[in-house]
Amino acid sequence: MTAFHLLTALCALTFLSSTARAQAIPKDNNVSHSFERLGQQVTPAQMYNATTVQEHEAWRANMHTTVVDLLGEMPEAVPLEVKWAEEKKFEKFTRHKIYVHTERNYWAPVYYFVPHELKEKTPAIVCLHGHSGIDPYIRLNETPAQKKKTDEHALDYAVYMAEHGYITAAIVVRGWNETVGRQDYGIKSPARSCHETTMNAFLMGMTPQGIRCWDAMRVIDFLETQDEVDADRIGVCGLSGGGTLTMYLPILDNRVKLAMIAGAFSEYRTSIYAIHHCICNTLPGIMREGEMADVVALYAPRPVLLINGIDDRIFPIDGARKEYARLKKVYAVLGQEENVDADFFDGGHAWSNNKTLAFLKQHFGE
Repeated sequence: MTAFHLLTALCALTFLSSTARAQAIPKDNNVSHSFERLGQQVTPAQMYNATTVQEHEAWRANMHTTVVDLLGEMPEAVPLEVKWAEEKKFEKFTRHKIYVHTERNYWAPVYYFVPHELKEKTPAIVCLHGHSGIDPYIRLNETPAQKKKTDEHALDYAVYMAEHGYITAAIVVRGWNETVGRQDYGIKSPARSCHETTMNAFLMGMTPQGIRCWDAMRVIDFLETQDEVDADRIGVCGLSGGGTLTMYLPILDNRVKLAMIAGAFSEYRTSIYAIHHCICNTLPGIMREGEMADVVALYAPRPVLLINGIDDRIFPIDGARKEYARLKKVYAVLGQEENVDADFFDGGHAWSNNKTLAFLKQHFGE
């Protein structure tokens, strides 16, 4: 073979080899598709499968430890200290603004609603807002546009329940409004620092859910000191990001006797994992251990009301229905099916009062 023929053959081989390599390049190398397939492959290690009370307790002991660990390190407690900042009277209640010293480096702002003319110790509800910040949730600094949003989404549940005779404590969730640090990129309003809160918490071995629930626990410490509060009847409620916190708080605090979770309960894999959400909704590692029904099952048989709009685009109703069905089986095992209920209402990502007052009356009495 001449040198010319040898060179021609080598070029042909090189061309064929290059063509073969080019054909082997993956066409579907999208990170979203990669995670989608990964999620499909993961079977949570501690999915609920108990059929007896004894099996439930054994499952709960392990899963509770796991979830508490996932919620991360908690701040160091300081002696309870409260600053009373302002007081404003309304037709049916007085709204106080207080600051609760929750840990060495932080004071949680709280709007404390006390109905007029209480005749006996009264149930108290810790109210946690979503990503719109505190203002629309308590009708503060209300503009026409904000009023419209509050009315359409029934955001003022802290006010609503106070008007109906319950004490409420609406916390300015850490990282919003006056507690803001570095403003989230791309967000003009409200003032919020979810990205900073989450990233720095992760770097410190904490989570945003954990430290925000910590603040709520310290507010419960405050509620227990108030003569008008029945410390045996303290509940929690929240919408969206506040609903996420509501889902975790009873795991950390047995003093929470009931929970109303709105616009947050579905499946991790079809909501937070699959749809754009704020990073502060992310609890690292939870999908490898269980789903949302498994999380809520940790405080069964305490009463739980799930509130979901059937048109909620970020917490799909199909996932909520599926997980609700699983959760009902947990309460059935414990013989207290009447303690779990759902309001799957005609609406979107919003609160609903279709069942709230009846639920509170059923479990907290008149």
